[in-house]
Amino acid sequence: MSTDLLLADLHLPPNDGGSGGDPLGTAFRRFCEGPARAAQRVFILGDLFEVWVGDDAGLVEHAEDVAAIRRLVDSGVEVYFQHGNRDFIVGAAFARATGLRLLPDLAVFEIAGQPCLLAHGDLFCTDDAAYQRWRRFSRNRLAQWIYNRLPLSRRRRIAGGLRSDSHKQRKPEAIMDVNETTIRETFLRYAVPRLIHGHTHRPADHHYQIEGRHCERIVLADWRPDRMEWLRADACGLHRETLATP
Repeated sequence: MSTDLLLADLHLPPNDGGSGGDPLGTAFRRFCEGPARAAQRVFILGDLFEVWVGDDAGLVEHAEDVAAIRRLVDSGVEVYFQHGNRDFIVGAAFARATGLRLLPDLAVFEIAGQPCLLAHGDLFCTDDAAYQRWRRFSRNRLAQWIYNRLPLSRRRRIAGGLRSDSHKQRKPEAIMDVNETTIRETFLRYAVPRLIHGHTHRPADHHYQIEGRHCERIVLADWRPDRMEWLRADACGLHRETLATP
């Protein structure tokens, strides 16, 4: 049985050129050079980056992160990436540069001996109708094609405006989490016993009984300077692990 590592919501800022002012980026690169090398597969379930305005700029602004992933892939580890709500514009050039594989919004893999549905998680926050409308528009191929052809300065202004609006909004806490009816419908549709996702920044394990089956929903932790965590899946089961201090 393979050893898999799953993580999400690192929100890496642009590389700082090695000045040491980016603890999350430094930690991610240590993860790629250390714990990830012992895995067969690494799954990044979205929001690896705080913002991604296009592959042309992103590959420069995150050159160190891109190189770290490339080295990890070249070492023989399979790396998979799902788009998040912050880095949904990540494209084919990023995949070619890193060697990782882009996944659809919902993907089924065998994890720790069981079929498992992997997702970023924003699809399940269906109580936030305004966000779901934006999500459908932003994932539209024509909209992305037009966006990618705007001048870089315009793309930066759009991304900055979206981030500013997100920080200013004070939405009720309830609609920021997943909708439980949507979760149950998803378990029924995909007929899997386990769902792993991020996005909500509310790490926890949730258990359900659905048509007589026990199902489990695992929410990955977001990364912070004091908590850099991933989920390890192997023959012994599932375990949350954190990056040791250097």
